[in-house]
Amino acid sequence: MKYRRLGTSGLQVSVVGVGCNNFGRACDAAQTARVVHAALDQGVTFFDTAEIYGETRSEEFLGLALEGRRDRAVIATKVGWRVGPGPNEGGASRRRILQAIEGSLRRLRTDYVDLYQLHQWDPDTPIEETLAALDTLVRQGKVRYIGCSNFAAWQLVWGLWTSDRRGFAPFVSVQPHYSLLHREPEAELLPACQALGVGVIPYFPLAAGMLTGKYREDAPPPPGTRFEALERLRVRFATPRNFAIVRALEAWVQPRGHTLAELAVAWLLARPAVCTVITGATTPEQIEANARAADWELTAAEVEEVAALAPVA
Repeated sequence: MKYRRLGTSGLQVSVVGVGCNNFGRACDAAQTARVVHAALDQGVTFFDTAEIYGETRSEEFLGLALEGRRDRAVIATKVGWRVGPGPNEGGASRRRILQAIEGSLRRLRTDYVDLYQLHQWDPDTPIEETLAALDTLVRQGKVRYIGCSNFAAWQLVWGLWTSDRRGFAPFVSVQPHYSLLHREPEAELLPACQALGVGVIPYFPLAAGMLTGKYREDAPPPPGTRFEALERLRVRFATPRNFAIVRALEAWVQPRGHTLAELAVAWLLARPAVCTVITGATTPEQIEANARAADWELTAAEVEEVAALAPVA
């Protein structure tokens, strides 16, 4: 396994991480432990969860799985999504952040989180208030670094400017939806991150499974897959454009002795500012397959060839 710095921070993370949104949903506590232990055995150290994943069970199961192994893991979790109907049960106010971290720490069975991320931009809370609350957690030692997710480039830059002006801990990373089938972050977000030293952590790198090749235009989704269970994902990703790109990518990758999924991850790791790629897994075998992608280093020419097969929509 290879490791990279998270942005310009000194924190080292495995270039392939584990997305924990299946924990507490598709994986019970025992299966979560098998997946987490397999990841650590492969040298995977970065685990990305959130207070809302699995209705809080993701954090709980991850914490159980890491008992006795906490020092080997980099735990990233998130705050900011709505968790209840009350007026203060969502967003990124000082009250919400200071309350949410206590719940996350308790469920994760740890006294600190390595990376605490805003799950989304909160238009109802001044960014100064949000960043001041996050800075408080850093100063208290409950959070080591802060990041954000689903931010536009202007929102990220506004946050960084505010932190610089007020002396707050800055964002070291941003987590966007980014894959060969969704390249919109390349327009503004990636250049901003590259210029400002912010690490990029792509999620949905396999486009909900489209970039594994398991879905076909002329066949129903295989049983047990996300496309079978979630129509919204099927409508979003199973488009004629995406199927055409998948066919072209499969033709490119097959003679090279790699899988389509390995190409999807390896291509992202060759992009500017990308530190680690979040890959989902429900079995140890999937962890091993995801880890193999870290061994493939595409040349600059190959990166451009692949990009030409998956043009921006």
